[in-house]
Amino acid sequence: MSACVPTRAADSTRPERNHPPHSRPPVPPRRFRIAGADLSASIAVFLIALPLSLGIALATGAPLQSGLVAAAVGGIVVGRLGGSPLQVSGPAAGLTVVTAELIHLYGWRTTCAITVLAGIAQVGLGCLRVARTALAVSPAIVHGMLAGIGVTIAVAQLHVVLGGVPQSSVLENFRALPAQLTRVHPGAVSMSLLTLTLLFAWPRLPGRAGRILRTVPAALVAVAGATVTASLTGLVLPKVDLPSWSSHALAGLPEGPVLGIAAAVLTTTLVCSVQSLLGAVAVDKLVSARPELQTRVGRSRLDRELLGQGAANAVSGALGGLPVAGVAVRSSANVQAGAVSRNSTMLHGVLVVIAALLMVPILELIPLASLAALVMAVGIQMVSLHHIRTVTRHREVVVYAVTTLGVVLFGVLEGVALGVAVAVVVAMHRLARTRITHEERDEVHHIHVCGQLTFLAVPRLSRALHLVPRGAAAVVELDGSFMDHAAYESLHDWQQSHLAQGGAVELTGRGGARIAEPSGSAHCRCRPWTPWRNHHCEPSANPQSGSPGGRTGGTAGPDGSDEAAGPDGSGGSGDVTASSGPGGADGRRGHSDHQLARGISAFQRNTAPLVRDELARLAREGQSPSQLFLTCADSRLVTSMITSSGPGDLFVVRNVGNLVPRPGQESGDDSVAAAIEYAVDVLHVRSITVCGHSGCGAMQALLNSDPGGAQTPLRRWLRHGLPSLERMAAAERPGARLAGRAPADAVEQLCLTNVVQQLEHLRAHDSVTRALRAGALELHGMYFHVGEAQAYLLVDRDGDELFDHVGAEEELRRPV
Repeated sequence: MSACVPTRAADSTRPERNHPPHSRPPVPPRRFRIAGADLSASIAVFLIALPLSLGIALATGAPLQSGLVAAAVGGIVVGRLGGSPLQVSGPAAGLTVVTAELIHLYGWRTTCAITVLAGIAQVGLGCLRVARTALAVSPAIVHGMLAGIGVTIAVAQLHVVLGGVPQSSVLENFRALPAQLTRVHPGAVSMSLLTLTLLFAWPRLPGRAGRILRTVPAALVAVAGATVTASLTGLVLPKVDLPSWSSHALAGLPEGPVLGIAAAVLTTTLVCSVQSLLGAVAVDKLVSARPELQTRVGRSRLDRELLGQGAANAVSGALGGLPVAGVAVRSSANVQAGAVSRNSTMLHGVLVVIAALLMVPILELIPLASLAALVMAVGIQMVSLHHIRTVTRHREVVVYAVTTLGVVLFGVLEGVALGVAVAVVVAMHRLARTRITHEERDEVHHIHVCGQLTFLAVPRLSRALHLVPRGAAAVVELDGSFMDHAAYESLHDWQQSHLAQGGAVELTGRGGARIAEPSGSAHCRCRPWTPWRNHHCEPSANPQSGSPGGRTGGTAGPDGSDEAAGPDGSGGSGDVTASSGPGGADGRRGHSDHQLARGISAFQRNTAPLVRDELARLAREGQSPSQLFLTCADSRLVTSMITSSGPGDLFVVRNVGNLVPRPGQESGDDSVAAAIEYAVDVLHVRSITVCGHSGCGAMQALLNSDPGGAQTPLRRWLRHGLPSLERMAAAERPGARLAGRAPADAVEQLCLTNVVQQLEHLRAHDSVTRALRAGALELHGMYFHVGEAQAYLLVDRDGDELFDHVGAEEELRRPV
C-alpha cells in the first residue's frame, strides 16, 4: 500500500518556478476519466448483479424492484463513499433470511425503516472507528452463520423450484416438502433444471471457444436460457412482475414493539457490517495477487467502508430497497475482470438504474422458477466444504455446527449468540486444558508441556517436575504460547533448585529449539522464553551505573541491532536470549566492556548457530538486498525488527534525521549519495524507503535552531532539513496527516513532512531518476511511532499526504 513517488528529472534547464522553493508545483485540476478496464469490469458485474438482485428480492418476499434499488444504491453510494474501492455492494444472500423474517413480522414499509435505522447505526459505528473489532469474530461463527442462512435459503427456494410457495420457517418448509413433492409443476421444474444445468456447466466449457464463451457470466446465461426457452415453448409459468415505479412503496414510520424493532435493527446492523468488513478483507487478498493494483488501489479502510455501507443502507431503505452489504461473488468478479478503481463499482450501479428504467418489458419475461433455482444454488454454495475442512482442522467444528443449527432453527441473531457462547466455552476449555507428560530416555528426563501453562496447571507441573531425581539431566519442552506468573514462578524456582543440586536443565520451545537463560539471571528475572522485547529489570542501586530501571536488550542481530535472528533469518524469533544491556544488571557495575563481551558471548552461543548457514550462503553468493532502507540513527529504531527482515534483506543507511541531501557540489553529502548510487546502480534494489519516527531529536533541534548560532557539525548537517521546515510552513500546502488525524504537535508534523520532503530530494539523484524512468524502482515513505510500536506507510490519496496504518491484521496484505 505504499505509494510510488512520480519521477521528475533533475534538469537544470527547466523553466523558472513561480512557487515557493522546496515545494511541489501546484497540482492541476484532475479530469474525470473512466479507464477501459473499469468499463468492461462494470459490465461484467452488472450482468451478474441483475439476475441475482431480482432473485434475492424474490427469496425475501419483498417487491422485486427493491432488489434493483439496493443494487443501484450499493453500487453508486458505497462505490463513492466506501473504503474498499473494488468491493461491490448490493442485496446479499446473507441478508435474505433476516429480511424475510422482518417482512413477515412487520411488513415491507417497516422493514425499510429498520434498514434506514441500521444504516444510521453503521454510520455511528464507523464514526467511533470500531470497524476492526468485527475482525475479532471467530471465522467459525461467521461461516456457520452463512451456512445456516444458505440452508434456509435453499430449502425455501426448493418449494418455488417445484412450483409451490415457501413457508415462513425452515421447519415448516421441511414439513411441507412431502406434500409439495406430490404437487410438482412440470414447467417450473424443467425451467429450474435448465437454469441449474447452464449455471454449473457454463464455467466448464472446454477448449478455446469455451474460454471465450466463459467471459459471459454463468448466472446471466442460465436465466437468459430459461427465459428464452420458456418464451419459445409457450410455457405458462409465474414470471417477474415489476409494477410501475410510481406505485413503488417507500419507507414508513416503524410500527411494532420497541424491543422487537431494536432487535431487528441490531441484527441487520450486525449481519450487514460483519459481511461487508470481512468481504473488504477478502478483496484485499485478491488485490494483493495483482501487483499492478497494490499501489493504485491501496488497502481497504474499514472504518470508511462501514460509513459507506451505513449511508447506502440509509438511502436504500428510504427509497424502498433491500438492505445492502458487500457481496463476495460480485466483488471477486470485479477484481478478476480487471477493475482498477472505484469507478467500476459506481458504473455498475448506473447500469442497474438504466436497466430498471428501460428494460422492464424484458425483465418481466423471466420465470420466477429460474430466479429461485439461481438463488437456491447460491444458498447451497454458502455451505462451503472448504470452510468445513478449515474449521475442522482448527478444531472449531463444534462452534460451526452450533451456529449453523442455531441460525436454521432459531434465527440469525440467536444462532450467532449461541455460536459466541460455544466459542467462549471452547476457548476457556483450551486455556485450562494442559497436558503434561514425563518420560526418561537415555538417562535424560523429558517433561513435555502441551498447551497454555496457567495457574490451573501448576499442581500437575509440580508433580511432573519432582519426578526428576536430584542431579539428573532434564529437558523441559514448553509447547504453548502463554505462561502466567504462577506457572513461571513454579518452573523458575524448580530450575534454580535443581541446578543448585547439581542437575542440568534445558528449556526448549515448540519443536525442541533451545531456550537460553539470560545472563546475570540472579539479578534479572525477565522471562527467558519470551521473544525479544525492551523489558525493564530491577532498578539500579547505584545512580552512577546507568539509568534507573535500565533496559535489557536482545541478542545482537546480524545487522548489529538489538534483536535476535530466527532460523529463517528473520528478526525476532521466539527462541532468543535476552542479554544484559546498558543500565541493566551489568550496568550496576558500570563496566560497558563487560556488557559488550557478554552480549557477544550470548550471540556466539545462541544466535550464531541459527544464522551461520544463511550467513555462509551470503558470504559465498554476495549480497542482493531488495530495498534500500534510509532511516534515522535513533537507537529505538531496530530496522530488521520493524520490517521482519534478516541478513541480506535490507541495505541500511542511517543518519541523524533520516536526511537525503540534494546532489550538488555545495549542498551534497557524498556518504549518503554514494550509498544511494551503490544501492541503485550496483545492487539494483527494487525500492527505497525513507523512514522517519516519532520524537525525533533532529527534528526537535531543527525547530528550535537559532539562525545566528555557532555552526557546529550537527548544525551544518541539519541544514539539509531546512526544506522540510519550509515545506511545513507553506500556507498553500495541506499538512501531512497520520491515519486520518492531524499530527499531535509541531515536532510530529515536521517528522511527517520531512519524510515527504526527503523523498523529493531522493528523486533529484541521477541514479534514482534513471531507475524510476525505467520502471525498475519504487519510492516509499514510512513513519514509525515509537510509543505505539506502529508503522505507517505514505499514501498519496487524492493529492493528500496521508500516513496510514500497517496493522497486525494486514499481514495478508503488503509487507513493509
